[in-house]
Amino acid sequence: MEEGHGERSKPLRDAGSTMWFRLLGVLPLAFFLAQAGHYWRLGQLGHMLWMCNIGNLVMAIGLFLGQPMLIRVAAMWSIPGVVIWFRYVVMEWGLFGSSMSAHVGGLIVGLVALRKVRVDRTAWRYCLGWFLILQFVSRLTTPVEMNVNVSHTVYQGWQQIFTAYWKFWLVMALLVAIGFWLLELVLNKLWPARPSVSL
Repeated sequence: MEEGHGERSKPLRDAGSTMWFRLLGVLPLAFFLAQAGHYWRLGQLGHMLWMCNIGNLVMAIGLFLGQPMLIRVAAMWSIPGVVIWFRYVVMEWGLFGSSMSAHVGGLIVGLVALRKVRVDRTAWRYCLGWFLILQFVSRLTTPVEMNVNVSHTVYQGWQQIFTAYWKFWLVMALLVAIGFWLLELVLNKLWPARPSVSL
């Protein structure tokens, strides 16, 4: 048997199944609650449904319950999320403590967790599905002016390219699907999924 094959099939007994790994969920939960407090004070709790904010809650639940797919979805979304956050929040509005912890802290926890749970070849589908579900929920429950998860109107700055929201939505959904398929390929090469993962 090749050395790499034996290592790949070994369950994550070294860290993944230990209590400290599950307790890592305290961090994204704290990030989520800090953001909730921030938006509560502003009277804008609808913003908590943005992918990165709710992603910290999903990450915490995944870690507490030992659910690899929840961890993968939240962690993978934190990667493009931190780039989008920097471009459209930090560059436009500046840096805020709870926002930085939710995005940068969430990304760091996500990468640490991904290293343990690994990435399988179905993760991109769950990432796309999670986006479509949360976008639909955002459209039903949040004000149009917030445009949470770009669920109501063409995002600011793209109106000259897309004259109708449905065209923008189709392109966005396609880009999300392709983007996460490519991201999964990279992460699967870096941290390929093991046949059995014990958390």
